[in-house]
Amino acid sequence: MTGAVTHQILTINSGSSSIKFALYQMGAAEELRFAGKLDRIGVEGGHFLAQDQAGKSLVARRVKLPDHEAALQTFFHWLQEEQVHTELAGVGHRLVHGGPSHVKTQKINPRTLADIKKLVPLAPDHLPHEIRAIEVVSGLFPDLPQVACFDTAFHRQMPAVAQRYPLPEKYTGGVVIRYGFHGLSYEFLLQELAREAGGAAAPGRIIMAHLGNGASMAALHDGKSLDTTMGMTPTGGLVMSTRSGDLDPGVILYLLREEGMTVEEVNTLLSKEAGLLGTSGISSDMQDLLDREASDAGAAAAVELFCYTARKFVGALSAALGGLDTLVFTGGIGENAPVIRARICHKLGFLGVDLDEAGNAANGPIISRPASRVTVRVMQTNEELMIARHTRDLLVKG
Repeated sequence: MTGAVTHQILTINSGSSSIKFALYQMGAAEELRFAGKLDRIGVEGGHFLAQDQAGKSLVARRVKLPDHEAALQTFFHWLQEEQVHTELAGVGHRLVHGGPSHVKTQKINPRTLADIKKLVPLAPDHLPHEIRAIEVVSGLFPDLPQVACFDTAFHRQMPAVAQRYPLPEKYTGGVVIRYGFHGLSYEFLLQELAREAGGAAAPGRIIMAHLGNGASMAALHDGKSLDTTMGMTPTGGLVMSTRSGDLDPGVILYLLREEGMTVEEVNTLLSKEAGLLGTSGISSDMQDLLDREASDAGAAAAVELFCYTARKFVGALSAALGGLDTLVFTGGIGENAPVIRARICHKLGFLGVDLDEAGNAANGPIISRPASRVTVRVMQTNEELMIARHTRDLLVKG
Protein backbone atom coordinates (compact mmCIF):
# COMPACT_ATOMS: atom_id res chain seq x y z
CA MET A 1 0.00 0.00 0.00
CA THR A 2 1.04 3.61 -0.41
CA GLY A 3 0.47 5.21 2.97
CA ALA A 4 -2.29 7.79 3.24
CA VAL A 5 -2.27 8.69 -0.45
CA THR A 6 -5.60 7.95 -2.14
CA HIS A 7 -6.07 7.43 -5.85
CA GLN A 8 -9.42 7.35 -7.63
CA ILE A 9 -8.98 4.76 -10.38
CA LEU A 10 -11.51 4.14 -13.15
CA THR A 11 -11.33 0.75 -14.87
CA ILE A 12 -12.71 0.02 -18.35
CA ASN A 13 -13.15 -3.45 -19.80
CA SER A 14 -14.45 -3.11 -23.35
CA GLY A 15 -15.81 -6.29 -24.95
CA SER A 16 -17.38 -7.04 -28.31
CA SER A 17 -20.93 -6.08 -27.23
CA SER A 18 -20.52 -4.57 -23.78
CA ILE A 19 -18.38 -2.23 -21.71
CA LYS A 20 -17.83 -2.96 -18.02
CA PHE A 21 -16.57 -0.21 -15.74
CA ALA A 22 -15.75 0.35 -12.08
CA LEU A 23 -14.43 3.15 -9.89
CA TYR A 24 -12.14 2.30 -6.99
CA GLN A 25 -10.75 4.47 -4.23
CA MET A 26 -7.28 3.04 -3.76
CA GLY A 27 -5.55 4.07 -0.57
CA ALA A 28 -4.88 2.39 2.77
CA ALA A 29 -7.94 0.33 1.83
CA GLU A 30 -9.46 -0.62 -1.52
CA GLU A 31 -13.00 0.70 -1.76
CA LEU A 32 -15.37 0.16 -4.66
CA ARG A 33 -17.40 3.31 -5.26
CA PHE A 34 -19.50 2.06 -8.15
CA ALA A 35 -19.54 -0.50 -10.95
CA GLY A 36 -21.69 -1.18 -13.95
CA LYS A 37 -21.90 -1.87 -17.65
CA LEU A 38 -23.27 -0.73 -20.97
CA ASP A 39 -24.75 -3.78 -22.61
CA ARG A 40 -26.12 -4.87 -26.02
CA ILE A 41 -23.95 -2.50 -28.01
CA GLY A 42 -24.80 -2.59 -31.69
CA VAL A 43 -28.18 -4.28 -31.24
CA GLU A 44 -31.63 -3.19 -30.11
CA GLY A 45 -32.42 -2.71 -26.44
CA GLY A 46 -29.19 -1.28 -25.07
CA HIS A 47 -28.85 -0.97 -21.29
CA PHE A 48 -26.85 1.39 -19.07
CA LEU A 49 -26.57 0.10 -15.50
CA ALA A 50 -24.54 1.25 -12.49
CA GLN A 51 -24.67 0.46 -8.78
CA ASP A 52 -22.79 1.78 -5.78
CA GLN A 53 -20.81 -0.41 -3.37
CA ALA A 54 -23.97 -1.24 -1.40
CA GLY A 55 -25.85 -2.39 -4.49
CA LYS A 56 -28.00 0.75 -4.73
CA SER A 57 -28.92 1.62 -8.31
CA LEU A 58 -27.29 4.80 -9.59
CA VAL A 59 -28.54 4.50 -13.13
CA ALA A 60 -30.70 1.93 -14.91
CA ARG A 61 -32.08 2.90 -18.26
CA ARG A 62 -32.49 1.75 -21.81
CA VAL A 63 -30.31 3.66 -24.24
CA LYS A 64 -29.49 3.50 -27.93
CA LEU A 65 -25.99 2.12 -28.28
CA PRO A 66 -25.33 1.79 -32.02
CA ASP A 67 -21.58 1.41 -31.51
CA HIS A 68 -18.85 1.53 -28.87
CA GLU A 69 -18.19 5.22 -29.34
CA ALA A 70 -21.83 6.03 -28.56
CA ALA A 71 -21.62 3.80 -25.48
CA LEU A 72 -18.46 5.51 -24.26
CA GLN A 73 -19.89 8.97 -24.89
CA THR A 74 -22.99 7.98 -22.88
CA PHE A 75 -20.87 6.74 -20.00
CA PHE A 76 -18.52 9.72 -19.85
CA HIS A 77 -21.39 12.18 -20.14
CA TRP A 78 -22.84 10.54 -17.04
CA LEU A 79 -19.44 10.75 -15.30
CA GLN A 80 -19.27 14.46 -16.05
CA GLU A 81 -22.81 14.96 -14.73
CA GLU A 82 -21.81 13.19 -11.52
CA GLN A 83 -18.58 15.25 -11.34
CA VAL A 84 -16.64 12.00 -10.88
CA HIS A 85 -14.14 12.83 -13.62
CA THR A 86 -12.71 15.71 -11.61
CA GLU A 87 -11.46 13.26 -8.96
CA LEU A 88 -9.82 10.73 -11.23
CA ALA A 89 -6.11 9.95 -10.90
CA GLY A 90 -6.08 7.63 -13.89
CA VAL A 91 -7.90 5.11 -16.05
CA GLY A 92 -6.91 1.46 -16.31
CA HIS A 93 -7.87 -0.53 -19.41
CA ARG A 94 -7.99 -4.30 -19.86
CA LEU A 95 -6.34 -5.14 -23.17
CA VAL A 96 -6.90 -8.73 -24.17
CA HIS A 97 -3.66 -9.12 -26.15
CA GLY A 98 -0.19 -7.70 -25.63
CA GLY A 99 1.61 -9.68 -28.29
CA PRO A 100 5.23 -10.76 -27.80
CA SER A 101 6.54 -7.39 -26.59
CA HIS A 102 4.08 -6.10 -23.98
CA VAL A 103 4.90 -8.27 -20.99
CA LYS A 104 3.82 -5.96 -18.16
CA THR A 105 1.45 -3.11 -17.34
CA GLN A 106 2.37 0.09 -19.19
CA LYS A 107 1.41 3.73 -19.27
CA ILE A 108 -0.30 4.57 -22.53
CA ASN A 109 1.40 7.10 -24.78
CA PRO A 110 1.25 7.57 -28.56
CA ARG A 111 4.03 5.04 -29.14
CA THR A 112 2.37 2.41 -26.93
CA LEU A 113 -0.96 2.94 -28.67
CA ALA A 114 0.65 2.63 -32.09
CA ASP A 115 2.24 -0.67 -31.04
CA ILE A 116 -1.09 -1.98 -29.74
CA LYS A 117 -2.81 -1.15 -33.04
CA LYS A 118 -0.35 -3.46 -34.82
CA LEU A 119 -1.66 -6.34 -32.70
CA VAL A 120 -5.26 -6.10 -33.94
CA PRO A 121 -4.86 -9.19 -36.23
CA LEU A 122 -4.19 -11.26 -33.10
CA ALA A 123 -7.48 -10.24 -31.45
CA PRO A 124 -9.72 -8.63 -34.10
CA ASP A 125 -12.89 -9.16 -32.05
CA HIS A 126 -11.50 -7.41 -28.97
CA LEU A 127 -8.66 -4.97 -29.55
CA PRO A 128 -10.44 -2.48 -31.85
CA HIS A 129 -13.04 -1.75 -29.15
CA GLU A 130 -10.39 -1.50 -26.44
CA ILE A 131 -8.29 0.86 -28.55
CA ARG A 132 -11.32 3.03 -29.24
CA ALA A 133 -11.97 3.32 -25.50
CA ILE A 134 -8.44 4.66 -25.01
CA GLU A 135 -8.91 7.17 -27.82
CA VAL A 136 -12.24 8.43 -26.49
CA VAL A 137 -10.76 8.97 -23.01
CA SER A 138 -7.81 10.84 -24.56
CA GLY A 139 -10.17 13.07 -26.52
CA LEU A 140 -12.32 13.94 -23.52
CA PHE A 141 -9.58 14.15 -20.88
CA PRO A 142 -6.24 14.64 -22.65
CA ASP A 143 -4.27 15.13 -19.42
CA LEU A 144 -5.66 12.09 -17.61
CA PRO A 145 -3.10 9.24 -17.31
CA GLN A 146 -4.16 5.96 -18.87
CA VAL A 147 -2.70 2.51 -18.20
CA ALA A 148 -2.81 -0.66 -20.31
CA CYS A 149 -3.23 -3.92 -18.38
CA PHE A 150 -2.53 -6.82 -20.74
CA ASP A 151 -4.40 -10.08 -20.18
CA THR A 152 -1.54 -12.01 -21.76
CA ALA A 153 1.24 -10.52 -19.58
CA PHE A 154 0.79 -12.95 -16.68
CA HIS A 155 1.66 -15.95 -18.89
CA ARG A 156 4.70 -14.47 -20.64
CA GLN A 157 7.07 -16.14 -18.15
CA MET A 158 5.86 -19.62 -19.07
CA PRO A 159 8.68 -22.03 -19.98
CA ALA A 160 9.69 -21.79 -23.62
CA VAL A 161 8.47 -25.33 -24.30
CA ALA A 162 4.96 -24.36 -23.15
CA GLN A 163 4.93 -21.30 -25.41
CA ARG A 164 6.22 -22.95 -28.57
CA TYR A 165 4.19 -24.40 -31.43
CA PRO A 166 5.79 -27.15 -33.57
CA LEU A 167 6.37 -24.89 -36.57
CA PRO A 168 9.52 -23.57 -38.29
CA GLU A 169 11.49 -20.92 -36.46
CA LYS A 170 10.58 -18.22 -38.98
CA TYR A 171 7.04 -18.37 -37.55
CA THR A 172 7.63 -19.22 -33.90
CA GLY A 173 10.38 -16.62 -33.61
CA GLY A 174 7.77 -13.91 -34.18
CA VAL A 175 4.18 -13.70 -33.02
CA VAL A 176 3.07 -17.31 -33.54
CA ILE A 177 3.39 -18.60 -29.97
CA ARG A 178 1.10 -19.61 -27.12
CA TYR A 179 0.23 -16.49 -25.10
CA GLY A 180 -2.61 -17.53 -22.79
CA PHE A 181 -5.37 -15.28 -21.51
CA HIS A 182 -7.44 -14.50 -18.38
CA GLY A 183 -4.14 -13.43 -16.82
CA LEU A 184 -5.67 -10.62 -14.77
CA SER A 185 -8.15 -13.09 -13.29
CA TYR A 186 -5.44 -15.61 -12.41
CA GLU A 187 -3.21 -12.95 -10.90
CA PHE A 188 -6.04 -11.67 -8.69
CA LEU A 189 -6.92 -15.19 -7.56
CA LEU A 190 -3.31 -15.94 -6.62
CA GLN A 191 -3.27 -12.87 -4.38
CA GLU A 192 -6.60 -13.86 -2.82
CA LEU A 193 -5.43 -17.44 -2.31
CA ALA A 194 -2.39 -16.21 -0.41
CA ARG A 195 -4.66 -14.04 1.74
CA GLU A 196 -7.28 -16.74 2.39
CA ALA A 197 -5.13 -19.83 2.72
CA GLY A 198 -1.83 -18.40 3.89
CA GLY A 199 1.60 -18.40 2.36
CA ALA A 200 1.84 -22.19 2.03
CA ALA A 201 -0.95 -22.60 -0.54
CA ALA A 202 -0.10 -19.97 -3.16
CA PRO A 203 3.36 -21.38 -4.08
CA GLY A 204 1.95 -24.91 -4.46
CA ARG A 205 0.86 -26.83 -7.54
CA ILE A 206 -2.37 -25.13 -8.58
CA ILE A 207 -4.82 -25.45 -11.44
CA MET A 208 -7.20 -22.53 -11.84
CA ALA A 209 -10.29 -23.03 -13.98
CA HIS A 210 -11.81 -19.75 -15.21
CA LEU A 211 -15.11 -21.04 -16.61
CA GLY A 212 -17.46 -18.51 -18.14
CA ASN A 213 -18.52 -17.46 -21.63
CA GLY A 214 -14.81 -17.57 -22.31
CA ALA A 215 -13.12 -20.45 -20.51
CA SER A 216 -9.54 -21.41 -19.80
CA MET A 217 -7.37 -23.19 -17.26
CA ALA A 218 -3.88 -22.42 -16.05
CA ALA A 219 -1.23 -24.49 -14.26
CA LEU A 220 0.55 -22.40 -11.64
CA HIS A 221 3.57 -23.13 -9.44
CA ASP A 222 5.54 -20.80 -7.19
CA GLY A 223 3.16 -18.01 -8.20
CA LYS A 224 3.96 -18.32 -11.91
CA SER A 225 2.14 -19.69 -14.92
CA LEU A 226 3.65 -22.92 -16.24
CA ASP A 227 1.05 -23.69 -18.89
CA THR A 228 -2.45 -22.72 -19.96
CA THR A 229 -5.16 -23.96 -22.28
CA MET A 230 -5.67 -20.94 -24.53
CA GLY A 231 -3.03 -20.30 -27.14
CA MET A 232 -2.19 -17.61 -29.66
CA THR A 233 -5.80 -16.41 -29.51
CA PRO A 234 -8.69 -16.79 -27.04
CA THR A 235 -10.37 -19.32 -29.36
CA GLY A 236 -8.24 -22.31 -28.35
CA GLY A 237 -8.38 -24.71 -25.43
CA LEU A 238 -11.60 -25.59 -23.64
CA VAL A 239 -15.03 -25.77 -25.22
CA MET A 240 -16.68 -22.37 -24.59
CA SER A 241 -20.08 -20.77 -24.97
CA THR A 242 -19.67 -19.97 -28.68
CA ARG A 243 -15.96 -20.70 -29.28
CA SER A 244 -14.78 -24.08 -30.47
CA GLY A 245 -11.71 -24.56 -28.32
CA ASP A 246 -8.99 -26.83 -29.69
CA LEU A 247 -9.50 -28.32 -33.17
CA ASP A 248 -7.49 -30.48 -35.50
CA PRO A 249 -6.05 -27.93 -38.00
CA GLY A 250 -7.27 -30.25 -40.72
CA VAL A 251 -10.86 -29.36 -39.80
CA ILE A 252 -10.20 -25.76 -40.81
CA LEU A 253 -8.54 -26.82 -44.05
CA TYR A 254 -11.50 -29.07 -44.82
CA LEU A 255 -13.96 -26.22 -44.27
CA LEU A 256 -11.96 -23.96 -46.56
CA ARG A 257 -11.35 -26.49 -49.32
CA GLU A 258 -14.35 -28.80 -49.34
CA GLU A 259 -17.11 -26.62 -47.91
CA GLY A 260 -15.95 -23.55 -49.84
CA MET A 261 -16.08 -21.31 -46.77
CA THR A 262 -14.20 -18.01 -46.67
CA VAL A 263 -11.71 -17.14 -43.94
CA GLU A 264 -14.25 -14.78 -42.37
CA GLU A 265 -16.95 -17.45 -42.45
CA VAL A 266 -14.63 -19.89 -40.68
CA ASN A 267 -13.74 -17.25 -38.11
CA THR A 268 -17.41 -16.58 -37.44
CA LEU A 269 -18.10 -20.31 -37.12
CA LEU A 270 -15.26 -20.95 -34.66
CA SER A 271 -15.80 -17.80 -32.57
CA LYS A 272 -19.56 -17.24 -32.59
CA GLU A 273 -21.34 -20.40 -33.75
CA ALA A 274 -19.38 -23.25 -32.15
CA GLY A 275 -18.88 -24.42 -28.56
CA LEU A 276 -21.97 -25.00 -26.44
CA LEU A 277 -24.15 -23.23 -28.99
CA GLY A 278 -22.91 -25.26 -31.93
CA THR A 279 -22.98 -28.59 -30.10
CA SER A 280 -26.43 -28.12 -28.61
CA GLY A 281 -28.00 -26.29 -31.52
CA ILE A 282 -30.14 -24.34 -29.07
CA SER A 283 -28.19 -22.17 -26.61
CA SER A 284 -24.77 -20.90 -25.51
CA ASP A 285 -25.94 -20.48 -21.90
CA MET A 286 -24.87 -23.26 -19.52
CA GLN A 287 -27.79 -22.83 -17.13
CA ASP A 288 -30.23 -23.01 -20.04
CA LEU A 289 -28.58 -26.22 -21.20
CA LEU A 290 -28.68 -27.74 -17.72
CA ASP A 291 -32.38 -26.92 -17.46
CA ARG A 292 -33.06 -28.67 -20.77
CA GLU A 293 -30.59 -31.56 -20.87
CA ALA A 294 -33.06 -34.13 -19.52
CA SER A 295 -35.37 -33.55 -22.48
CA ASP A 296 -33.00 -32.37 -25.21
CA ALA A 297 -30.23 -34.56 -26.62
CA GLY A 298 -28.32 -31.56 -27.99
CA ALA A 299 -28.25 -29.85 -24.62
CA ALA A 300 -27.07 -33.04 -22.94
CA ALA A 301 -24.31 -33.53 -25.53
CA ALA A 302 -23.04 -29.96 -25.06
CA VAL A 303 -22.87 -30.27 -21.26
CA GLU A 304 -21.16 -33.64 -21.48
CA LEU A 305 -18.55 -32.36 -23.95
CA PHE A 306 -17.82 -29.28 -21.84
CA CYS A 307 -17.21 -31.33 -18.69
CA TYR A 308 -15.30 -34.10 -20.47
CA THR A 309 -12.94 -31.63 -22.14
CA ALA A 310 -12.38 -29.72 -18.90
CA ARG A 311 -11.61 -32.95 -17.03
CA LYS A 312 -9.05 -33.94 -19.68
CA PHE A 313 -7.29 -30.59 -19.33
CA VAL A 314 -7.13 -30.96 -15.54
CA GLY A 315 -5.30 -34.22 -16.12
CA ALA A 316 -2.95 -32.72 -18.70
CA LEU A 317 -2.08 -29.69 -16.59
CA SER A 318 -1.54 -31.90 -13.53
CA ALA A 319 1.04 -33.79 -15.57
CA ALA A 320 2.76 -30.51 -16.45
CA LEU A 321 2.85 -29.64 -12.74
CA GLY A 322 3.99 -33.08 -11.60
CA GLY A 323 0.99 -33.35 -9.28
CA LEU A 324 -1.79 -31.22 -7.88
CA ASP A 325 -2.33 -29.49 -4.54
CA THR A 326 -5.17 -27.05 -5.23
CA LEU A 327 -7.92 -26.84 -7.82
CA VAL A 328 -9.76 -23.50 -8.07
CA PHE A 329 -13.05 -22.89 -9.87
CA THR A 330 -13.97 -19.34 -10.84
CA GLY A 331 -15.93 -17.40 -13.48
CA GLY A 332 -19.68 -17.42 -14.02
CA ILE A 333 -19.93 -21.20 -14.51
CA GLY A 334 -17.12 -22.09 -12.13
CA GLU A 335 -18.60 -20.05 -9.28
CA ASN A 336 -22.29 -20.85 -9.76
CA ALA A 337 -22.75 -24.32 -11.28
CA PRO A 338 -22.21 -27.07 -8.67
CA VAL A 339 -23.30 -29.82 -11.06
CA ILE A 340 -20.63 -28.77 -13.59
CA ARG A 341 -17.92 -28.74 -10.91
CA ALA A 342 -19.03 -32.20 -9.76
CA ARG A 343 -18.97 -33.63 -13.28
CA ILE A 344 -15.52 -32.18 -13.97
CA CYS A 345 -14.17 -33.63 -10.72
CA HIS A 346 -15.74 -37.02 -11.49
CA LYS A 347 -12.96 -39.59 -12.12
CA LEU A 348 -10.26 -37.24 -10.72
CA GLY A 349 -9.90 -39.35 -7.61
CA PHE A 350 -6.59 -40.72 -8.94
CA LEU A 351 -5.19 -37.19 -8.53
CA GLY A 352 -6.42 -36.98 -4.94
CA VAL A 353 -9.66 -35.04 -5.58
CA ASP A 354 -12.39 -36.01 -3.08
CA LEU A 355 -15.39 -33.70 -3.45
CA ASP A 356 -17.71 -32.84 -0.58
CA GLU A 357 -21.12 -33.12 -2.23
CA ALA A 358 -22.94 -30.99 0.36
CA GLY A 359 -20.28 -28.28 0.36
CA ASN A 360 -20.25 -28.22 -3.41
CA ALA A 361 -24.05 -27.93 -3.62
CA ALA A 362 -23.89 -24.98 -1.20
CA ASN A 363 -21.17 -23.20 -3.26
CA GLY A 364 -18.90 -23.23 -0.24
CA PRO A 365 -15.42 -21.71 -0.41
CA ILE A 366 -13.83 -25.16 0.01
CA ILE A 367 -15.76 -28.00 -1.64
CA SER A 368 -13.38 -30.90 -1.02
CA ARG A 369 -13.51 -33.21 2.00
CA PRO A 370 -11.04 -32.52 4.85
CA ALA A 371 -9.10 -35.70 4.01
CA SER A 372 -8.84 -34.86 0.28
CA ARG A 373 -5.24 -34.67 -0.90
CA VAL A 374 -6.28 -31.89 -3.29
CA THR A 375 -8.02 -28.83 -1.88
CA VAL A 376 -10.83 -27.78 -4.23
CA ARG A 377 -11.93 -24.17 -3.90
CA VAL A 378 -14.59 -21.89 -5.34
CA MET A 379 -13.35 -18.30 -5.59
CA GLN A 380 -14.87 -15.13 -6.96
CA THR A 381 -12.56 -13.37 -9.36
CA ASN A 382 -12.30 -9.60 -9.78
CA GLU A 383 -10.44 -8.47 -12.90
CA GLU A 384 -11.53 -4.85 -12.36
CA LEU A 385 -9.86 -4.67 -8.94
CA MET A 386 -6.70 -6.20 -10.40
CA ILE A 387 -6.71 -3.51 -13.10
CA ALA A 388 -7.14 -0.85 -10.40
CA ARG A 389 -4.22 -2.27 -8.42
CA HIS A 390 -1.92 -2.32 -11.45
CA THR A 391 -2.94 1.21 -12.43
CA ARG A 392 -2.45 2.58 -8.92
CA ASP A 393 0.96 0.93 -8.60
CA LEU A 394 2.17 2.30 -11.92
CA LEU A 395 0.94 5.81 -11.15
CA VAL A 396 2.70 5.74 -7.78
CA LYS A 397 5.97 4.82 -9.47
CA GLY A 398 5.57 7.84 -11.77
